[in-house]
Amino acid sequence: MADEKQYVTKEKLEELKVELEELKTVRRREVAEDLEYARSLGDLSENAEYQEARDQQGKIEDRIAQVEYILKHAVVVAPHHSDKAEVGSTVVVRKKGDKEDKTFIIVGPEEVGPGRISYQSPLGMGVIGKKKGDEFSFSTPAGEAKYLVVEIK
Repeated sequence: MADEKQYVTKEKLEELKVELEELKTVRRREVAEDLEYARSLGDLSENAEYQEARDQQGKIEDRIAQVEYILKHAVVVAPHHSDKAEVGSTVVVRKKGDKEDKTFIIVGPEEVGPGRISYQSPLGMGVIGKKKGDEFSFSTPAGEAKYLVVEIK
């Protein structure tokens, strides 16, 4: 896999650093203790506690690898004003046929939530690079969605 930039806000970068420290210290130790306890119960082939602890260990190690990758490739973005939509922009769009505008901040996939869309989402990919007044469209399971860029803040 080619190294890909991971766009994050300064706040999210700090959250990820804290999460990584927690995973590497506290969570790893807890899982190690769970594994040790489960081993003490005997036959590992039919030991549900052991299997659960191993699954938990795998999930923690996967998340550690994911967070380390994000931190290694992090590009910090700050909210800013530009005449075209890009990561960090606040965009106001209107779906064709709707009367109501929707406002979103374009962020990286780690920060998606209410009012925040990933630049990798269909809507995010469609609006990136567009200017106020531009129209764009993208495919959805229900068909093609057409939007107008009302404003870029």
